[in-house]
Amino acid sequence: MKNIILKLGMIVSLGMFVISCSDLTEMHDDPNRSSTTVPQLILTTLEEDGFANNVSESSALANRYMVYIENCSSSQYYTWQTGSYDNYDDIKQAIKMSDEANRTGDTIYNSLSKFFKSYFIIQMTQDFGDLPYSQVGELENGITKPVYDTQKSIYLKVLNDLKSASDALASSSGSISPDNDVIYGGDKTKWRKLIDSYYLRVLMDLSKKTSDADLQVVQRFNTIVNNPSQYPIFTSNSDNGDIMYSSQTGNHYPGYYNNDLQCEYYMEKTFVDRLKNLQDPRLFQMASMTTNAVAKGLSATDFNAYDGALGSAPLGDIEVAASSGDVSIINSRYFLNVAAEPGVLMNYSELEFILAEASERGWISVGTADSYYKAGITASMNFYNITDASTISNYINQPSVSLTNGDPIEQIMIQKHIPMFMNTWWQIFFDQRRTGYPVYDVSGSGIGNNGMVPKRWMYPSSEYTYNGDNVKAAVASQFSGTDDINKVMWVLQ
Repeated sequence: MKNIILKLGMIVSLGMFVISCSDLTEMHDDPNRSSTTVPQLILTTLEEDGFANNVSESSALANRYMVYIENCSSSQYYTWQTGSYDNYDDIKQAIKMSDEANRTGDTIYNSLSKFFKSYFIIQMTQDFGDLPYSQVGELENGITKPVYDTQKSIYLKVLNDLKSASDALASSSGSISPDNDVIYGGDKTKWRKLIDSYYLRVLMDLSKKTSDADLQVVQRFNTIVNNPSQYPIFTSNSDNGDIMYSSQTGNHYPGYYNNDLQCEYYMEKTFVDRLKNLQDPRLFQMASMTTNAVAKGLSATDFNAYDGALGSAPLGDIEVAASSGDVSIINSRYFLNVAAEPGVLMNYSELEFILAEASERGWISVGTADSYYKAGITASMNFYNITDASTISNYINQPSVSLTNGDPIEQIMIQKHIPMFMNTWWQIFFDQRRTGYPVYDVSGSGIGNNGMVPKRWMYPSSEYTYNGDNVKAAVASQFSGTDDINKVMWVLQ
C-alpha cells in the first residue's frame, strides 16, 4: 500500500470537471478548458474521496463513541434533518473516468468506475431511500431533472455492476497505473478482493430481503463464498481497503491538529463502559486517561483510568462532567500523530463479522459463525497493534465475549461496532439500524426526536427547488408524502 499522492493540481490543469453544484442540473462546460483527461488521474481523486474521507466526528457522535461539549450536536441528540447530495459529484467523476477509459482504450478503469459509482450511491441510498441514479450524468441528452429510481432497483444495479466489475478485472489484460493507484499500487487481485468483499457488505445490507426472488441475496452470497479462486475476498489486514496518511502536505490524518477534536470531543460513557466491562485493551488505543486518573498516578493500562459521559444527557451535565476531570478525551494520537491510523473504507475485520452474521443466519455452510467471529476480533486487535496471542486469546475466551452468551447476532454486532471507531464513515450506523444492535442509549433527558434513533435523512431542500416534481413523487411513493427522519425506507422493511 502506498501513501496517497495528491494529483489535484494536475487534474485542474487538465481541466477534469469537478462539480460543486448544489443540484443535479448544473454541469456547465468551461470553453477555456480541455474537456478530456486520462482515467488514471481521475482514479486518484476518487480514491481520495472514497478512502481518505471516512473519518467522521458526526458519525462518532451518532454511534455513541464520543460526545461533544461545544453545543447540542444534532448527530449526538438525533435531531438532524436534511442530508447532502455531495456524493453525486463523485458519481459523475466515476462516469467521466469510464468515458475517458473508453476514449483512451484503458478499459480496465471501467471496472473501477463501477465500484466507485456503486460505493457512493449505496452511501446515499442508505441515507435517503429512493434516489436519481439511472439518469445521473445525462445532461447532454437533455435530462435536467432526473427521475428517482427505487431503492430496490439501485441495489439490483449495484449488485450487477459489482459482479461485472469483478469478472472484468479477472479477465482483463490491461493494467492499473501503480503511480496513480494510491490504494493498491495497481494490484488487480487486491482490487478484486475489495470489490468482492464490498459485494458481500451490500448483500448483508439486504438481510431483510432474503425472500426477494429478484435480489437472490443468499444465492449471490454463496456464489462468492463458495468460489474463492474465482471471487477472492479479504484474507488478512494486508488486503484492507484503506489509505495511509503521512507527513506529506495535504495527506495528514483528518484529526491532526484539530483543536475541536482535542478540546471539545470526549468519550461516550456506554462505549467506554462496554470496553471496561469486557476488559478490552483496544480502549487504551482509542481513549486517553482522565485528568484525575493521571493526577492519581494510575497506569495507562488500568481500566479505572478511563470514563465517559452519557451521550443522551443534557449538554450542561456533559460539560460539568468533562470539566470535573473524570471523562476521557480521545487518544492523543488522533490529533498529534500526522499518520494516526489508516482511513478505512472497508477492512478484513468487517468482512469476518459479515461472514459470521451470514453463517449465524444460515446463509452459508462454509466455516462457522464462531470461527469468523473470532477471526474478526483478532483482525481488529491486530489493526490496533495488539498482537500478543495470549492477550487476544484471553479476551476472546471470556464468557462475556462468547457467541453463546445471549443473542449471537447481538454479540457479533457489538464486536463489529468496536473496531469501526473513527472509520468507515456511517457504515456501523446502517448496520445498527438494520439489526438493532448494539442498542444506542437514549435514556438521558437531553435526547431529542422523542427518544428515537432516526432511520434516515430528509432530502435536501435544494432538490425541492430544482427537481421538485420527482422528489415529491419519491416521497409520496415511499413515505405517504411525508419526508421525515423517522420514516422506514424499503431496505429496512
